[in-house]
Amino acid sequence: MDTTANQQTEVHVRPSPPAFAYAKLPAQDVDRARAFWREHFGLEPYVENHHHLYYEVGGAHFLVFPSTGAPSGTHDQLGLVVADLESEVARLRSQGVTFEVFPAPPGPGTTMTNGIMDRGYMKAGWFKDTEGNLISINEFSGGSPFHR
Repeated sequence: MDTTANQQTEVHVRPSPPAFAYAKLPAQDVDRARAFWREHFGLEPYVENHHHLYYEVGGAHFLVFPSTGAPSGTHDQLGLVVADLESEVARLRSQGVTFEVFPAPPGPGTTMTNGIMDRGYMKAGWFKDTEGNLISINEFSGGSPFHR
C-alpha cells in the first residue's frame, strides 16, 4: 500500500503585512461627531466619503462612520498623545468635556488623581466623545513611543 498519496505537504507561506492601519469610531450622528472633533481639537476631515469622516493626527488616521450600534465605552477606542496632559485636560474641561474617573490600576507607584492616572513614565486621562466612544489622552515622560 502506497501511503505517500495520502500525505499532505505543509506549505509555509509568509504572511504579507497589512499596508495600513486606522482606528474606527462609530457615530449615531456623524455631524455631531464632526462638530466635537472640530470644536475640541481643531480637526477637520481630510476626506468625507458617503458620510464617513477621515481624519489624520500626527501621521495616524481614524475614521468616524455612521452606525446604528453603540460603543461599549468600556475600553478606549482611540488614544491621543499630547506634550502636557494637565494643560490639555484643563483646556478640555473648560470646554465642557467630562473626564472619566476610574480606580487606580494595580502597579507599583500608580496613582489616580482628579481623573488622571500617573504611572511615572506616562500619564493618561479618559473622556467620551459625543457618540460614547472612550478616548484616552496620554503624555509620555520619555517622549512618545509612537515616533520612530
